[in-house]
Amino acid sequence: MLNYKRYKKNPVVSYPERQWPGKEIEKAPVWCSVDLRDGNQALIDPMVVQEKIEMFQYLIRLGFKEIEVGFPAASQIEFDFLRQLIDRRMIPEDVKVQVLTQCREELIDRTFEAIEGCSQAIVHIYNSTSTLQRDVVFGMDREHIKEIAVRGTNMVKERANNFPGKIILEYSPESFTGTELDFALDICTAVQEAWGADKENPIIINLPSTVEMNTPNVYADQIEWMNRHFKNRDSIILSVHPHNDRGTGVASTELALLAGAERVEGTLFGNGERTGNVDIMNVAYNMFSQGINPELNLEHINEIIEIYERCCKIPIHPRHPYAGKLVFTAFSGSHQDAINKGVKAMRERGNEHWEVPYLPIDPSDIGREYEPIVRINSQSGKGGVAFIMDTYFGFKLPKGMHKEFANVIQSISEKQGEVAPDQIMDAFREEYLDKKEPIHFRKLHVVDLSGETESRFDTKVTVIYTDHGAEKSFEAVGNGPIDAAKRGLAETFELDIKILDYEEHALQSGSNSQAAAYIHLLDVDSGKVTYGVGVSSNITRASVRAIFSAVNRLGLGEKK
Repeated sequence: MLNYKRYKKNPVVSYPERQWPGKEIEKAPVWCSVDLRDGNQALIDPMVVQEKIEMFQYLIRLGFKEIEVGFPAASQIEFDFLRQLIDRRMIPEDVKVQVLTQCREELIDRTFEAIEGCSQAIVHIYNSTSTLQRDVVFGMDREHIKEIAVRGTNMVKERANNFPGKIILEYSPESFTGTELDFALDICTAVQEAWGADKENPIIINLPSTVEMNTPNVYADQIEWMNRHFKNRDSIILSVHPHNDRGTGVASTELALLAGAERVEGTLFGNGERTGNVDIMNVAYNMFSQGINPELNLEHINEIIEIYERCCKIPIHPRHPYAGKLVFTAFSGSHQDAINKGVKAMRERGNEHWEVPYLPIDPSDIGREYEPIVRINSQSGKGGVAFIMDTYFGFKLPKGMHKEFANVIQSISEKQGEVAPDQIMDAFREEYLDKKEPIHFRKLHVVDLSGETESRFDTKVTVIYTDHGAEKSFEAVGNGPIDAAKRGLAETFELDIKILDYEEHALQSGSNSQAAAYIHLLDVDSGKVTYGVGVSSNITRASVRAIFSAVNRLGLGEKK
Protein backbone atom coordinates (compact mmCIF):
# COMPACT_ATOMS: atom_id res chain seq x y z
CA MET A 1 0.00 0.00 0.00
CA LEU A 2 1.20 3.50 -0.77
CA ASN A 3 2.81 5.12 2.27
CA TYR A 4 0.78 8.31 1.95
CA LYS A 5 1.40 9.18 5.59
CA ARG A 6 4.94 10.28 4.66
CA TYR A 7 3.43 13.35 3.05
CA LYS A 8 1.70 16.34 4.57
CA LYS A 9 -0.68 18.83 3.09
CA ASN A 10 0.75 22.10 1.94
CA PRO A 11 -0.89 25.03 3.69
CA VAL A 12 -3.75 26.85 2.02
CA VAL A 13 -4.60 30.53 2.25
CA SER A 14 -7.25 31.72 4.67
CA TYR A 15 -8.72 34.29 2.36
CA PRO A 16 -12.53 34.42 2.44
CA GLU A 17 -12.61 37.84 0.75
CA ARG A 18 -11.25 36.37 -2.52
CA GLN A 19 -12.83 37.90 -5.62
CA TRP A 20 -11.27 35.93 -8.48
CA PRO A 21 -14.01 33.23 -8.67
CA GLY A 22 -16.49 35.82 -9.93
CA LYS A 23 -14.26 37.20 -12.68
CA GLU A 24 -13.69 36.29 -16.34
CA ILE A 25 -10.62 36.44 -18.56
CA GLU A 26 -11.28 39.31 -20.97
CA LYS A 27 -7.95 39.89 -22.70
CA ALA A 28 -4.59 38.30 -23.32
CA PRO A 29 -1.74 38.95 -20.88
CA VAL A 30 1.74 40.05 -21.80
CA TRP A 31 3.36 36.82 -22.98
CA CYS A 32 6.98 36.13 -22.17
CA SER A 33 8.54 33.09 -23.77
CA VAL A 34 11.15 31.31 -21.64
CA ASP A 35 11.77 28.59 -24.24
CA LEU A 36 15.39 29.63 -24.73
CA ARG A 37 16.17 29.55 -21.02
CA ASP A 38 13.86 27.45 -18.87
CA GLY A 39 12.85 25.30 -21.81
CA ASN A 40 16.35 24.85 -23.22
CA GLN A 41 17.95 23.95 -19.89
CA ALA A 42 15.51 21.05 -19.58
CA LEU A 43 16.46 19.47 -22.93
CA ILE A 44 18.47 16.26 -23.00
CA ASP A 45 20.24 17.68 -26.05
CA PRO A 46 20.20 21.47 -25.60
CA MET A 47 19.87 23.69 -28.64
CA VAL A 48 23.03 24.79 -30.40
CA VAL A 49 23.44 28.47 -31.23
CA GLN A 50 21.94 28.17 -34.72
CA GLU A 51 18.89 26.37 -33.35
CA LYS A 52 18.47 29.03 -30.68
CA ILE A 53 18.65 31.74 -33.33
CA GLU A 54 16.01 29.95 -35.39
CA MET A 55 13.79 29.55 -32.33
CA PHE A 56 14.29 33.20 -31.35
CA GLN A 57 13.32 34.42 -34.81
CA TYR A 58 10.28 32.16 -34.87
CA LEU A 59 9.12 33.35 -31.45
CA ILE A 60 9.18 36.86 -32.89
CA ARG A 61 7.10 35.69 -35.87
CA LEU A 62 4.61 34.23 -33.42
CA GLY A 63 4.23 37.68 -31.88
CA PHE A 64 6.18 37.44 -28.62
CA LYS A 65 7.36 40.86 -27.47
CA GLU A 66 9.31 39.58 -24.45
CA ILE A 67 11.71 36.66 -24.77
CA GLU A 68 14.00 35.32 -22.06
CA VAL A 69 17.14 34.38 -23.95
CA GLY A 70 19.11 32.69 -21.20
CA PHE A 71 21.53 33.00 -18.30
CA PRO A 72 24.46 34.62 -20.11
CA ALA A 73 26.58 35.04 -16.97
CA ALA A 74 26.49 31.32 -16.26
CA SER A 75 27.15 29.95 -19.74
CA GLN A 76 29.55 31.00 -22.49
CA ILE A 77 27.20 29.49 -25.09
CA GLU A 78 24.33 31.66 -23.89
CA PHE A 79 26.61 34.70 -23.67
CA ASP A 80 27.77 34.19 -27.25
CA PHE A 81 24.20 33.59 -28.41
CA LEU A 82 23.02 36.91 -26.97
CA ARG A 83 26.02 38.72 -28.43
CA GLN A 84 25.12 37.35 -31.86
CA LEU A 85 21.58 38.66 -31.51
CA ILE A 86 22.84 42.12 -30.61
CA ASP A 87 25.82 42.34 -32.96
CA ARG A 88 23.78 41.09 -35.91
CA ARG A 89 20.94 43.45 -35.01
CA MET A 90 18.43 40.63 -34.85
CA ILE A 91 16.36 42.11 -32.02
CA PRO A 92 13.45 44.23 -33.30
CA GLU A 93 12.85 47.59 -31.63
CA ASP A 94 9.55 46.44 -30.16
CA VAL A 95 10.97 43.25 -28.64
CA LYS A 96 12.54 43.08 -25.18
CA VAL A 97 15.12 40.39 -24.47
CA GLN A 98 15.16 39.10 -20.91
CA VAL A 99 18.25 37.80 -19.13
CA LEU A 100 18.34 35.86 -15.87
CA THR A 101 20.95 36.25 -13.15
CA GLN A 102 21.41 35.54 -9.49
CA CYS A 103 22.00 38.39 -7.07
CA ARG A 104 25.81 38.12 -7.19
CA GLU A 105 27.99 41.02 -8.27
CA GLU A 106 30.26 39.13 -10.67
CA LEU A 107 27.21 37.57 -12.38
CA ILE A 108 25.44 40.92 -12.67
CA ASP A 109 28.58 42.50 -14.16
CA ARG A 110 28.81 39.69 -16.71
CA THR A 111 25.12 40.09 -17.51
CA PHE A 112 25.57 43.75 -18.34
CA GLU A 113 28.51 42.84 -20.57
CA ALA A 114 26.21 40.46 -22.42
CA ILE A 115 23.48 43.08 -23.06
CA GLU A 116 25.85 45.89 -24.07
CA GLY A 117 24.49 47.56 -27.19
CA CYS A 118 20.94 46.43 -26.51
CA SER A 119 18.41 49.27 -26.66
CA GLN A 120 16.19 47.73 -23.99
CA ALA A 121 16.40 44.65 -21.81
CA ILE A 122 14.71 43.03 -18.85
CA VAL A 123 17.20 42.01 -16.16
CA HIS A 124 15.63 39.23 -14.16
CA ILE A 125 17.06 38.66 -10.69
CA TYR A 126 15.92 36.03 -8.22
CA ASN A 127 16.68 34.29 -4.98
CA SER A 128 14.89 31.47 -3.24
CA THR A 129 12.57 32.49 -0.44
CA SER A 130 10.71 29.33 0.61
CA THR A 131 10.72 28.07 4.17
CA LEU A 132 12.26 24.77 3.06
CA GLN A 133 15.13 26.28 1.09
CA ARG A 134 15.86 28.88 3.77
CA ASP A 135 16.21 25.96 6.19
CA VAL A 136 17.98 23.16 4.31
CA VAL A 137 19.80 24.96 1.49
CA PHE A 138 20.87 28.38 2.77
CA GLY A 139 20.53 28.17 6.53
CA MET A 140 19.38 31.80 6.58
CA ASP A 141 16.58 33.68 8.25
CA ARG A 142 14.17 36.05 6.55
CA GLU A 143 16.27 39.16 6.97
CA HIS A 144 19.36 37.62 5.40
CA ILE A 145 17.29 36.39 2.42
CA LYS A 146 15.78 39.86 2.00
CA GLU A 147 19.24 41.46 2.16
CA ILE A 148 20.34 39.30 -0.80
CA ALA A 149 17.41 40.53 -2.91
CA VAL A 150 17.85 44.20 -1.97
CA ARG A 151 21.62 44.07 -2.54
CA GLY A 152 21.10 42.49 -5.96
CA THR A 153 18.54 45.18 -6.81
CA ASN A 154 20.93 47.95 -5.87
CA MET A 155 23.71 46.42 -7.95
CA VAL A 156 21.43 46.27 -11.01
CA LYS A 157 20.23 49.81 -10.36
CA GLU A 158 23.77 51.16 -10.16
CA ARG A 159 24.72 49.59 -13.48
CA ALA A 160 21.41 50.55 -15.10
CA ASN A 161 22.13 54.22 -14.33
CA ASN A 162 25.24 53.99 -16.51
CA PHE A 163 23.66 51.84 -19.22
CA PRO A 164 22.81 53.71 -22.44
CA GLY A 165 19.67 51.64 -23.08
CA LYS A 166 16.55 51.05 -21.01
CA ILE A 167 16.71 48.50 -18.21
CA ILE A 168 13.53 46.99 -16.74
CA LEU A 169 13.98 45.08 -13.50
CA GLU A 170 12.19 41.81 -12.87
CA TYR A 171 12.34 40.19 -9.47
CA SER A 172 11.23 36.65 -8.63
CA PRO A 173 10.97 35.24 -5.11
CA GLU A 174 11.89 31.76 -6.29
CA SER A 175 9.69 29.00 -4.82
CA PHE A 176 7.02 31.60 -4.12
CA THR A 177 4.39 28.89 -3.60
CA GLY A 178 6.37 27.60 -0.59
CA THR A 179 6.91 31.06 0.88
CA GLU A 180 4.83 32.66 3.63
CA LEU A 181 2.71 35.38 2.02
CA ASP A 182 3.67 38.06 4.50
CA PHE A 183 7.35 37.41 3.81
CA ALA A 184 6.83 37.27 0.04
CA LEU A 185 5.14 40.66 0.25
CA ASP A 186 7.87 42.05 2.51
CA ILE A 187 10.73 41.03 0.22
CA CYS A 188 8.95 42.12 -2.99
CA THR A 189 8.13 45.51 -1.44
CA ALA A 190 11.75 45.94 -0.33
CA VAL A 191 12.94 45.27 -3.89
CA GLN A 192 10.25 47.57 -5.30
CA GLU A 193 11.34 50.43 -3.03
CA ALA A 194 15.05 49.85 -3.59
CA TRP A 195 14.52 50.03 -7.35
CA GLY A 196 12.44 53.20 -7.02
CA ALA A 197 9.62 51.86 -9.14
CA ASP A 198 6.84 54.19 -10.19
CA LYS A 199 4.07 54.27 -12.78
CA GLU A 200 6.43 55.50 -15.53
CA ASN A 201 9.19 53.08 -14.54
CA PRO A 202 7.41 49.96 -13.26
CA ILE A 203 9.05 46.84 -11.91
CA ILE A 204 8.03 43.33 -12.92
CA ILE A 205 7.23 41.27 -9.85
CA ASN A 206 7.14 37.65 -10.95
CA LEU A 207 5.50 35.14 -8.60
CA PRO A 208 6.49 31.67 -9.78
CA SER A 209 5.10 28.31 -8.87
CA THR A 210 8.67 27.08 -9.20
CA VAL A 211 7.27 23.82 -7.89
CA GLU A 212 3.51 23.39 -8.20
CA MET A 213 2.59 22.50 -4.63
CA ASN A 214 -1.17 22.79 -4.35
CA THR A 215 -4.42 23.05 -6.23
CA PRO A 216 -4.81 25.95 -8.69
CA ASN A 217 -7.30 27.77 -6.48
CA VAL A 218 -4.66 28.10 -3.77
CA TYR A 219 -2.22 29.66 -6.27
CA ALA A 220 -4.99 32.06 -7.30
CA ASP A 221 -5.56 32.99 -3.66
CA GLN A 222 -1.84 33.66 -3.24
CA ILE A 223 -1.74 35.83 -6.36
CA GLU A 224 -4.83 37.84 -5.42
CA TRP A 225 -3.61 38.33 -1.86
CA MET A 226 -0.32 39.75 -3.15
CA ASN A 227 -2.11 41.80 -5.79
CA ARG A 228 -4.35 43.47 -3.21
CA HIS A 229 -1.59 44.09 -0.65
CA PHE A 230 1.10 45.57 -2.91
CA LYS A 231 1.99 49.20 -2.23
CA ASN A 232 1.83 51.59 -5.19
CA ARG A 233 0.17 48.91 -7.32
CA ASP A 234 0.48 50.94 -10.52
CA SER A 235 4.26 50.72 -10.25
CA ILE A 236 4.15 46.91 -10.54
CA ILE A 237 3.59 44.58 -13.49
CA LEU A 238 2.34 41.40 -11.84
CA SER A 239 3.76 38.34 -13.59
CA VAL A 240 3.40 34.59 -13.04
CA HIS A 241 5.69 31.74 -13.96
CA PRO A 242 3.78 28.50 -13.41
CA HIS A 243 5.23 25.01 -13.62
CA ASN A 244 3.26 21.83 -14.11
CA ASP A 245 4.31 19.46 -11.32
CA ARG A 246 0.72 18.60 -10.43
CA GLY A 247 -0.46 18.64 -14.05
CA THR A 248 -2.49 21.80 -13.51
CA GLY A 249 -0.18 24.49 -14.89
CA VAL A 250 -2.77 25.74 -17.39
CA ALA A 251 -5.50 25.93 -14.75
CA SER A 252 -3.15 27.70 -12.33
CA THR A 253 -2.31 30.25 -15.00
CA GLU A 254 -5.92 30.92 -15.93
CA LEU A 255 -6.95 31.34 -12.30
CA ALA A 256 -3.93 33.58 -11.68
CA LEU A 257 -5.12 35.82 -14.52
CA LEU A 258 -8.49 36.05 -12.81
CA ALA A 259 -6.65 36.94 -9.61
CA GLY A 260 -4.86 39.93 -11.15
CA ALA A 261 -1.82 38.64 -13.04
CA GLU A 262 -1.00 40.72 -16.13
CA ARG A 263 1.91 38.78 -17.55
CA VAL A 264 2.65 35.08 -18.12
CA GLU A 265 6.01 33.36 -18.53
CA GLY A 266 5.86 29.98 -20.21
CA THR A 267 6.96 27.86 -23.14
CA LEU A 268 5.65 26.41 -26.38
CA PHE A 269 3.88 23.13 -25.66
CA GLY A 270 4.92 23.17 -21.99
CA ASN A 271 8.60 22.32 -22.34
CA GLY A 272 10.67 22.94 -19.19
CA GLU A 273 12.13 21.51 -16.00
CA ARG A 274 10.60 18.28 -14.64
CA THR A 275 7.00 18.21 -15.89
CA GLY A 276 7.52 21.48 -17.71
CA ASN A 277 6.49 25.12 -17.64
CA VAL A 278 2.99 26.23 -18.37
CA ASP A 279 2.05 25.64 -21.99
CA ILE A 280 1.47 29.08 -23.50
CA MET A 281 -0.04 27.51 -26.61
CA ASN A 282 -2.70 25.78 -24.54
CA VAL A 283 -3.61 28.93 -22.61
CA ALA A 284 -3.65 31.07 -25.76
CA TYR A 285 -5.80 28.62 -27.74
CA ASN A 286 -8.16 28.36 -24.76
CA MET A 287 -8.64 32.12 -25.00
CA PHE A 288 -9.15 31.86 -28.75
CA SER A 289 -11.84 29.22 -28.22
CA GLN A 290 -13.73 31.72 -26.04
CA GLY A 291 -13.67 34.50 -28.62
CA ILE A 292 -10.69 36.32 -27.05
CA ASN A 293 -7.81 37.52 -29.22
CA PRO A 294 -4.71 35.70 -27.86
CA GLU A 295 -2.49 38.34 -29.50
CA LEU A 296 -0.16 35.67 -30.84
CA ASN A 297 0.05 34.43 -34.44
CA LEU A 298 -1.07 30.85 -33.94
CA GLU A 299 -2.89 30.15 -37.23
CA HIS A 300 -0.35 27.63 -38.53
CA ILE A 301 0.00 25.05 -35.78
CA ASN A 302 1.64 22.42 -37.99
CA GLU A 303 4.48 24.83 -38.74
CA ILE A 304 4.88 25.61 -35.03
CA ILE A 305 5.02 21.89 -34.27
CA GLU A 306 7.60 21.24 -36.97
CA ILE A 307 9.99 23.96 -35.76
CA TYR A 308 9.51 23.07 -32.09
CA GLU A 309 10.12 19.34 -32.62
CA ARG A 310 13.19 19.99 -34.77
CA CYS A 311 14.81 22.49 -32.41
CA CYS A 312 13.86 20.83 -29.12
CA LYS A 313 14.03 17.20 -30.29
CA ILE A 314 10.90 16.39 -28.32
CA PRO A 315 7.78 15.00 -30.02
CA ILE A 316 4.35 16.47 -29.36
CA HIS A 317 2.15 14.06 -27.45
CA PRO A 318 -0.67 12.72 -29.70
CA ARG A 319 -3.21 13.82 -27.07
CA HIS A 320 -1.72 17.25 -26.57
CA PRO A 321 -4.56 19.84 -26.57
CA TYR A 322 -4.94 21.48 -29.99
CA ALA A 323 -1.60 20.21 -31.32
CA GLY A 324 -1.82 16.43 -30.87
CA LYS A 325 -2.41 14.24 -33.91
CA LEU A 326 -5.47 12.67 -32.32
CA VAL A 327 -7.19 15.64 -30.68
CA PHE A 328 -9.53 16.25 -33.60
CA THR A 329 -10.46 12.61 -34.00
CA ALA A 330 -13.55 10.74 -32.89
CA PHE A 331 -13.51 6.97 -32.60
CA SER A 332 -16.85 6.63 -30.85
CA GLY A 333 -19.80 6.15 -33.18
CA SER A 334 -22.07 8.49 -31.21
CA HIS A 335 -19.40 11.20 -31.31
CA GLN A 336 -18.97 10.73 -35.03
CA ASP A 337 -22.68 11.01 -35.59
CA ALA A 338 -22.87 14.19 -33.50
CA ILE A 339 -19.96 15.75 -35.40
CA ASN A 340 -21.61 14.85 -38.70
CA LYS A 341 -24.89 16.43 -37.67
CA GLY A 342 -23.16 19.48 -36.19
CA VAL A 343 -21.21 20.24 -39.33
CA LYS A 344 -24.34 19.76 -41.45
CA ALA A 345 -26.33 22.11 -39.21
CA MET A 346 -23.57 24.71 -39.40
CA ARG A 347 -23.69 24.65 -43.21
CA GLU A 348 -27.47 24.76 -43.44
CA ARG A 349 -27.95 27.54 -40.90
CA GLY A 350 -25.00 29.69 -41.94
CA ASN A 351 -24.02 30.10 -38.29
CA GLU A 352 -21.82 33.06 -37.43
CA HIS A 353 -20.25 31.17 -34.53
CA TRP A 354 -18.65 27.73 -34.49
CA GLU A 355 -20.92 25.21 -32.79
CA VAL A 356 -20.11 21.56 -33.42
CA PRO A 357 -20.35 18.85 -30.74
CA TYR A 358 -17.00 17.48 -29.51
CA LEU A 359 -15.00 20.03 -31.50
CA PRO A 360 -14.35 23.14 -29.39
CA ILE A 361 -12.81 24.93 -32.38
CA ASP A 362 -12.79 24.58 -36.13
CA PRO A 363 -9.52 22.72 -36.85
CA SER A 364 -9.08 24.69 -40.06
CA ASP A 365 -8.75 27.91 -38.02
CA ILE A 366 -5.38 26.74 -36.72
CA GLY A 367 -4.14 25.09 -39.86
CA ARG A 368 -5.48 21.59 -39.22
CA GLU A 369 -7.70 19.71 -41.65
CA TYR A 370 -10.91 17.81 -41.38
CA GLU A 371 -9.17 14.70 -42.69
CA PRO A 372 -8.19 13.33 -39.28
CA ILE A 373 -11.35 14.34 -37.45
CA VAL A 374 -13.26 11.09 -37.77
CA ARG A 375 -11.39 7.82 -37.66
CA ILE A 376 -13.04 4.45 -37.95
CA ASN A 377 -12.42 1.39 -35.80
CA SER A 378 -14.50 -1.37 -34.22
CA GLN A 379 -16.02 1.15 -31.78
CA SER A 380 -17.19 3.47 -34.51
CA GLY A 381 -20.80 3.77 -35.53
CA LYS A 382 -22.87 4.48 -38.56
CA GLY A 383 -22.53 8.24 -38.28
CA GLY A 384 -18.76 8.18 -38.57
CA VAL A 385 -18.74 6.08 -41.69
CA ALA A 386 -21.36 8.33 -43.30
CA PHE A 387 -19.30 11.37 -42.35
CA ILE A 388 -16.21 9.94 -44.02
CA MET A 389 -18.14 9.15 -47.19
CA ASP A 390 -19.57 12.67 -47.31
CA THR A 391 -16.52 14.68 -46.24
CA TYR A 392 -13.89 12.76 -48.16
CA PHE A 393 -15.71 11.46 -51.22
CA GLY A 394 -18.94 13.45 -51.60
CA PHE A 395 -21.36 10.52 -51.17
CA LYS A 396 -24.30 11.66 -49.03
CA LEU A 397 -25.63 8.28 -48.00
CA PRO A 398 -29.36 8.05 -47.27
CA LYS A 399 -29.97 7.79 -43.55
CA GLY A 400 -31.40 4.29 -43.91
CA MET A 401 -28.16 3.18 -45.56
CA HIS A 402 -25.89 4.32 -42.74
CA LYS A 403 -26.21 1.18 -40.64
CA GLU A 404 -26.04 -1.19 -43.61
CA PHE A 405 -22.71 0.16 -44.82
CA ALA A 406 -21.37 0.72 -41.28
CA ASN A 407 -21.81 -3.02 -40.66
CA VAL A 408 -19.61 -3.72 -43.67
CA ILE A 409 -16.87 -1.45 -42.29
CA GLN A 410 -17.18 -2.83 -38.78
CA SER A 411 -16.51 -6.35 -40.00
CA ILE A 412 -13.28 -5.04 -41.57
CA SER A 413 -12.23 -3.10 -38.47
CA GLU A 414 -12.79 -6.12 -36.21
CA LYS A 415 -10.17 -7.97 -38.24
CA GLN A 416 -7.57 -5.23 -38.71
CA GLY A 417 -8.32 -2.34 -36.32
CA GLU A 418 -8.56 1.20 -37.65
CA VAL A 419 -9.91 1.54 -41.20
CA ALA A 420 -8.49 4.37 -43.29
CA PRO A 421 -10.79 6.54 -45.45
CA ASP A 422 -9.40 5.07 -48.67
CA GLN A 423 -10.17 1.58 -47.38
CA ILE A 424 -13.73 2.69 -46.61
CA MET A 425 -14.11 3.96 -50.16
CA ASP A 426 -12.66 0.72 -51.54
CA ALA A 427 -15.23 -1.25 -49.55
CA PHE A 428 -18.03 1.02 -50.77
CA ARG A 429 -16.94 0.52 -54.35
CA GLU A 430 -16.74 -3.25 -53.92
CA GLU A 431 -20.07 -3.55 -52.10
CA TYR A 432 -22.14 -1.19 -54.24
CA LEU A 433 -20.56 0.49 -57.28
CA ASP A 434 -18.80 -2.62 -58.60
CA LYS A 435 -21.59 -5.06 -57.75
CA LYS A 436 -21.91 -6.06 -61.41
CA GLU A 437 -22.27 -9.82 -61.24
CA PRO A 438 -24.06 -11.82 -62.29
CA ILE A 439 -26.03 -9.13 -64.16
CA HIS A 440 -24.21 -6.05 -65.41
CA PHE A 441 -26.01 -2.99 -66.76
CA ARG A 442 -24.50 -1.73 -70.03
CA LYS A 443 -26.76 0.66 -71.96
CA LEU A 444 -30.12 2.33 -71.71
CA HIS A 445 -32.45 3.73 -74.34
CA VAL A 446 -35.48 5.71 -73.19
CA VAL A 447 -38.59 6.52 -75.24
CA ASP A 448 -41.22 8.98 -74.05
CA LEU A 449 -44.67 7.51 -74.73
CA SER A 450 -46.67 10.50 -73.57
CA GLY A 451 -49.58 11.17 -75.92
CA GLU A 452 -48.62 8.25 -78.19
CA THR A 453 -50.53 5.49 -76.49
CA GLU A 454 -53.53 4.90 -74.33
CA SER A 455 -51.39 2.88 -71.90
CA ARG A 456 -51.15 4.02 -68.29
CA PHE A 457 -47.35 3.96 -68.66
CA ASP A 458 -45.55 6.93 -70.17
CA THR A 459 -42.06 5.56 -70.66
CA LYS A 460 -40.49 2.66 -72.54
CA VAL A 461 -36.89 1.56 -71.92
CA THR A 462 -34.56 -0.76 -73.70
CA VAL A 463 -31.89 -2.09 -71.35
CA ILE A 464 -28.78 -3.86 -72.58
CA TYR A 465 -26.95 -5.90 -69.95
CA THR A 466 -24.77 -8.95 -69.55
CA ASP A 467 -25.86 -12.07 -67.65
CA HIS A 468 -22.84 -14.09 -66.52
CA GLY A 469 -20.92 -12.36 -69.30
CA ALA A 470 -23.48 -13.01 -72.08
CA GLU A 471 -25.01 -9.87 -73.59
CA LYS A 472 -28.78 -9.69 -73.37
CA SER A 473 -31.52 -7.09 -73.41
CA PHE A 474 -35.11 -6.42 -72.41
CA GLU A 475 -37.81 -3.89 -73.14
CA ALA A 476 -40.23 -2.65 -70.55
CA VAL A 477 -42.66 0.14 -69.87
CA GLY A 478 -43.42 2.07 -66.69
CA ASN A 479 -44.09 5.41 -65.12
CA GLY A 480 -40.68 6.88 -65.80
CA PRO A 481 -37.43 5.14 -66.70
CA ILE A 482 -36.67 3.91 -63.16
CA ASP A 483 -40.04 2.24 -62.80
CA ALA A 484 -39.75 0.78 -66.29
CA ALA A 485 -36.27 -0.67 -65.63
CA LYS A 486 -37.48 -2.18 -62.35
CA ARG A 487 -40.49 -3.76 -64.07
CA GLY A 488 -38.29 -5.12 -66.86
CA LEU A 489 -35.89 -6.73 -64.38
CA ALA A 490 -38.77 -8.20 -62.40
CA GLU A 491 -40.36 -9.73 -65.51
CA THR A 492 -37.08 -10.99 -67.00
CA PHE A 493 -35.86 -12.65 -63.80
CA GLU A 494 -39.29 -13.54 -62.38
CA LEU A 495 -38.82 -11.33 -59.34
CA ASP A 496 -41.22 -9.70 -56.93
CA ILE A 497 -39.30 -6.54 -56.04
CA LYS A 498 -40.36 -3.14 -54.75
CA ILE A 499 -38.51 0.18 -54.58
CA LEU A 500 -38.92 1.51 -51.06
CA ASP A 501 -36.92 4.70 -51.41
CA TYR A 502 -34.94 6.64 -53.96
CA GLU A 503 -32.41 9.46 -53.51
CA GLU A 504 -29.96 11.23 -55.78
CA HIS A 505 -27.43 14.08 -55.68
CA ALA A 506 -24.59 15.60 -57.64
CA LEU A 507 -21.10 14.48 -56.68
CA GLN A 508 -19.29 17.51 -57.98
CA SER A 509 -20.06 20.77 -59.72
CA GLY A 510 -19.16 21.69 -63.28
CA SER A 511 -19.84 20.41 -66.78
CA ASN A 512 -18.26 17.03 -66.04
CA SER A 513 -20.26 16.48 -62.89
CA GLN A 514 -21.26 13.00 -61.79
CA ALA A 515 -24.50 12.04 -60.12
CA ALA A 516 -25.02 9.40 -57.46
CA ALA A 517 -28.31 7.49 -57.13
CA TYR A 518 -29.41 5.29 -54.22
CA ILE A 519 -32.17 2.66 -54.51
CA HIS A 520 -33.64 0.96 -51.44
CA LEU A 521 -34.97 -2.34 -52.77
CA LEU A 522 -37.25 -4.97 -51.18
CA ASP A 523 -37.38 -8.63 -52.23
CA VAL A 524 -41.01 -9.34 -51.37
CA ASP A 525 -40.57 -13.12 -51.41
CA SER A 526 -37.80 -13.19 -48.79
CA GLY A 527 -38.50 -9.92 -47.01
CA LYS A 528 -34.84 -8.90 -47.46
CA VAL A 529 -33.94 -5.29 -48.21
CA THR A 530 -30.76 -3.61 -49.33
CA TYR A 531 -29.42 -0.53 -51.02
CA GLY A 532 -27.91 -0.29 -54.45
CA VAL A 533 -25.78 2.62 -55.66
CA GLY A 534 -25.04 3.85 -59.16
CA VAL A 535 -22.88 6.67 -60.48
CA SER A 536 -23.02 8.29 -63.90
CA SER A 537 -22.91 11.65 -65.63
CA ASN A 538 -26.59 10.93 -66.43
CA ILE A 539 -28.89 10.60 -63.45
CA THR A 540 -31.19 8.10 -65.20
CA ARG A 541 -28.29 5.77 -65.99
CA ALA A 542 -27.03 6.20 -62.40
CA SER A 543 -30.48 5.16 -61.13
CA VAL A 544 -30.67 2.05 -63.33
CA ARG A 545 -27.19 1.07 -62.23
CA ALA A 546 -28.36 1.42 -58.63
CA ILE A 547 -31.24 -1.01 -59.29
CA PHE A 548 -28.86 -3.57 -60.82
CA SER A 549 -26.51 -3.07 -57.85
CA ALA A 550 -29.33 -3.78 -55.38
CA VAL A 551 -30.55 -6.84 -57.30
CA ASN A 552 -27.03 -8.29 -57.30
CA ARG A 553 -26.58 -7.52 -53.60
CA LEU A 554 -29.78 -9.43 -52.83
CA GLY A 555 -28.57 -12.37 -54.93
CA LEU A 556 -31.60 -12.13 -57.19
CA GLY A 557 -29.67 -12.25 -60.44
CA GLU A 558 -29.20 -15.98 -59.89
CA LYS A 559 -32.90 -16.73 -59.57
CA LYS A 560 -33.63 -17.39 -63.18
